[in-house]
Amino acid sequence: MMSCPLNASIKSGQNPWNRHLRTLKGERPEFEAPLNWQFYDKVLSLHEDSATPVSNPLLAFTLIKRLQSDWKNVVHSLEASENIRALKDGYEKVEQDLPAFEDLEGAARALMRLQDVYMLSVKGLARGVFQRVTGCAVTDLYSPRRLFSLTGDDCFQVGKVAYDMGDYYHAIPWLEEAVSLFRGSYGEWKTEDEASLEDALDYLAFAYFQVGNISCALSLSREFLLYSPDNKRMARNVLKYEKLLAESPNQAVAEAVIQRPNVPHLQTRDTYEELCQTLGSQPTHYQIPSLYCSYETSSSPYLLLQPVRKEVIHLEPYVVLYHDFVSDTEAQKIRGLAEPWLQRSVVASGEKQLPVEYRISKSAWLKDTVDPVLVTLDHRIASLTGLDVQPPYAEYLQVVNYGIGGHYEPHFDHATSPTSPLYRMNSGNRVATFMIYLSSVEAGGATAFIYGNFSVPVVKNAALFWWNLHRSGEGDGDTLHAGCPVLVGDKWVANKWIHEYGQEFRRPCSSSPED
Repeated sequence: MMSCPLNASIKSGQNPWNRHLRTLKGERPEFEAPLNWQFYDKVLSLHEDSATPVSNPLLAFTLIKRLQSDWKNVVHSLEASENIRALKDGYEKVEQDLPAFEDLEGAARALMRLQDVYMLSVKGLARGVFQRVTGCAVTDLYSPRRLFSLTGDDCFQVGKVAYDMGDYYHAIPWLEEAVSLFRGSYGEWKTEDEASLEDALDYLAFAYFQVGNISCALSLSREFLLYSPDNKRMARNVLKYEKLLAESPNQAVAEAVIQRPNVPHLQTRDTYEELCQTLGSQPTHYQIPSLYCSYETSSSPYLLLQPVRKEVIHLEPYVVLYHDFVSDTEAQKIRGLAEPWLQRSVVASGEKQLPVEYRISKSAWLKDTVDPVLVTLDHRIASLTGLDVQPPYAEYLQVVNYGIGGHYEPHFDHATSPTSPLYRMNSGNRVATFMIYLSSVEAGGATAFIYGNFSVPVVKNAALFWWNLHRSGEGDGDTLHAGCPVLVGDKWVANKWIHEYGQEFRRPCSSSPED
């Protein structure tokens, strides 16, 4: 039967994978049902090499899905009826440690975010590869050590999340891929699957109708009736689509242009995404001689004994990168101190602090009294910058973890409104940012400076420093920056925000070009 051609084209921010894997990697549960053993072994075979937090977003999404919905489907299936008590008892023992639906929804939205920002092919993602498709050109952004493909049900769940949001731009390619995979495996029903070919055809047909492609909606609906001829609702839809096409024959050949959902707050989306797609790049020093590398001592006795490698990344805004600012041991220690306190990151909105979709991460605040390593860190930052980094002239250290597709869209670190909560410290605005990379990533996660038109890749153990304010105290608009979505990896950073009061005679004249 002819159909429309398929297009070629955890709470997010948290990494609970180790806990879930520990749940599964103990001794095999004492279930009597071979059916559940099969599912148990299947999950372990897919995730047995994940001794560290899952870095591949496809692997992470499917792990959440297996534990959130697939296992539940197995437990409540007809095939499990003979041993239903044993199955339910085993499931209930670990149910509280399993992901919730919002984890699955968040992971699906993260895949769509990565699809957008890095222009990833849905067909490629379904095969386990990360390819950017622009016209006829295909670029491999990341080559995983092990290919991990998605099932028709996996693709259906991503498409359904978009569909339920009314986001047909994303729903259609994922549902198309689900239809394609279900067609190829029709008759091979998996107990853990929630959807079927009929479900995927149903959702895809109505998604096409919603965007005005009546011809595709009709074709898919007719195909649905081949498998479920008694479905009266679909039969009525077929009659409706036929009538619409008869009244407007031109719709049969018209191709609906599906617009990507608008993001009103993000006026710089194109530039932001182009910078993220470079995966971190900036002009080389031979191209711009005023950019240079040196050993920084800042006339500090501390740094004279142990100078730091300094790389000037950009002049306006003035951005420098300090290499090997922390050691592996220090970075690991700081991550460990923060991990028990991580909570969903918030942003200043008027006089409130709120979680938002344009910032997906987990964060924790650490006082320097928590551990001596934080005292040492403050001394090192003060020696490099010449600034007072003690409260109230600076904030406590903020440690941030970016999980699946974790990101922070373009924003300023300094307050742009006099009612901002940042002023509650009574120490003025944020004059400078000192950001430390506490981990490496395999792809993505760069820091993009939008108006500066450059991005800085994640450099493990390095620190990025820039001034947020002009000498007049006005905010520097050129410091608009973003944390690009993490494509593959587990990104950790630590932020030290330094305020303007207490720094009046400390800001060195030679550390920044004249404003």
